[in-house]
Amino acid sequence: MKTLSLHSRSNRSIWLTLTILLSLMLGACTKPAEKFVNTDLTGLEYAKDFSLIDQNGQPRTLADFKGKAVVLFFGYTQCPDVCPTTMFEMSKVMTQLGPLADRVQVLFVTVDPERDTQELLAAYVPNFDKRFLGLYGNAEATAKVAKEFKVFYQKSPGKTPDSYTMDHTAASYVFDPEGRIRLYVQYGQKTDAIVHDLKILLQQ
Repeated sequence: MKTLSLHSRSNRSIWLTLTILLSLMLGACTKPAEKFVNTDLTGLEYAKDFSLIDQNGQPRTLADFKGKAVVLFFGYTQCPDVCPTTMFEMSKVMTQLGPLADRVQVLFVTVDPERDTQELLAAYVPNFDKRFLGLYGNAEATAKVAKEFKVFYQKSPGKTPDSYTMDHTAASYVFDPEGRIRLYVQYGQKTDAIVHDLKILLQQ
């Protein structure tokens, strides 16, 4: 009986050793997870949701876009530089994504609700890509969503009361298809970097 017991223990030891070696080999062959180029916000405690109206007059929250990666940008239609540049870059991102672009939703949230009406957003936003949506709210709703996303915005007076500009945060937030905040994209980020990160999110 002692001989059998020693033999049994020996077999268990061999199998344990083989199991460990196999695990190490598989671990060495596993491709390391790709890292984001843009700022990783996974687990952020704010920037959770919004409640606004789209350019077609439909109430919208983040849940409406579940299943898609969402890129959320704050701007205004009369912006002379940052906003059109960002939207144009996002249109290039969509082109580079090819068929994957149908799983991405770009949202343009106006910080200038006094001038950016539903009709103006409907004329402006889809010019960059027909799939893009403009979102707006009244002054209270705009302030609420800006606070939720810690977005700065304020009027900068012009020569006439209607010719003011808006100083605002020039960056985008990105959510994964499950509606979780994941990335912060700074203004001027290269198109390839955004495409790279969106592909990671769409593959998870």
